[in-house]
Amino acid sequence: MTSMARPTYGLILTNIYSQNSWCNAYDHDYSLLTMVMPGRRPRDRREQLAAVAAELFRARGYAGVGINDIAAAAGVTGPALYRHFADKRAVLAYVLLSGLEDLERGTQEALAALEQVPFDALLGRLASAAVQRRDLTALWRWEGRHLAPHDEREIAKRSTSVLTTWTRMLLTVRPELTAPDAELLCWATLSVFGSVAVHHTIVAKQRFVALLVDLAERVLHANLPTDMPGPPPSPATGVGTRSRREQLLSAATGLFYRHGFDAVSMEQIGTAAGISGPSVYKHFSSKAALVCAIGRRAADRLVLDAERALRTSADEAEALRRLAESYVGAMSGSCELAVGLSIDRANIPDQDRADLVRMQRDYVAQWVDLFLATRPESNVREAKITVHAALTIANDLTRTRRIANRPRLAPELVALMSALLRA
Repeated sequence: MTSMARPTYGLILTNIYSQNSWCNAYDHDYSLLTMVMPGRRPRDRREQLAAVAAELFRARGYAGVGINDIAAAAGVTGPALYRHFADKRAVLAYVLLSGLEDLERGTQEALAALEQVPFDALLGRLASAAVQRRDLTALWRWEGRHLAPHDEREIAKRSTSVLTTWTRMLLTVRPELTAPDAELLCWATLSVFGSVAVHHTIVAKQRFVALLVDLAERVLHANLPTDMPGPPPSPATGVGTRSRREQLLSAATGLFYRHGFDAVSMEQIGTAAGISGPSVYKHFSSKAALVCAIGRRAADRLVLDAERALRTSADEAEALRRLAESYVGAMSGSCELAVGLSIDRANIPDQDRADLVRMQRDYVAQWVDLFLATRPESNVREAKITVHAALTIANDLTRTRRIANRPRLAPELVALMSALLRA
């Protein structure tokens, strides 16, 4: 690619996180106390309240924060907060819509400066912002489902408009792509930068930034498969009937996936499984027990798939590819894993959450070991960052409506993940 073409990529990406990127608790250089200046009224109280709320949502989860918590952290009363926001969902919407406005504004600025800004510098700015601040990406990724329907529609409409603009910009750089393929690459690159919100691994900032830039470039330059896959095998119907426990797990998985944990009752789960609500408690003590069982079952299946990939591979590189294939299959073939990944920390006991986190870490460790075997020049932390970026591409795109119905999505995701992982 020519140097003249490069600015477009950076302009597409920089505006995503230039104002709204994220950091984890371990490297905060500020706190709720420094966000609220005593004895002095901030120029924009709504923004100050929204900033405090965003930090609380990130730290405790949306369900674990109440209006009074936000008010107390901001040093105001509950009634004073209601003068600015109708309810907690309105606070969340304000945070996310403000970020979207920054993104829209940055996109227009990018269109006006296509040939003026060096590509590498723009990618570096984006990566630097992503490394420094991770809280808002986590908020969008995990709490956006709590928006009121009209806010959700508004964000979807406006973000789609922005993404359409990015896609047109990318097509000026890679005219051989179709518009849908360019859109796919834009989404995948967003996932690379958004992946910093799903782990706590850090390296020296300069190296972290350089690594993210390299991963983004790999995605943007990736070649997508062009051959159509054969028809998927017909699922086995099996014999006999499933146990009541399995019926409940299946019903709960579908309901949690479609409506979210908080919106589903035990009665609804029982009805979907063909039994009364009280009868559900004979098998599971609570919704939390159900969602924990779903998460454990999804983790167990990933472990079995990983073992199969290792047994049937000639070397580590082939094992990584087979792992990618099995992971994409798990994400696209069932909603169990998606439900397990979206479990809200406020909904399950600490011990169960710790067990699920341990299972996830053990699974990621297998990827990291294989990656290091094929890329001995990398260190463990860089390998973890790379693996999480690859996994996040599959996590995000299988759940993105505009992408999920692509006929070649599974092999395309494997190709994108492999672009990050191969030597």
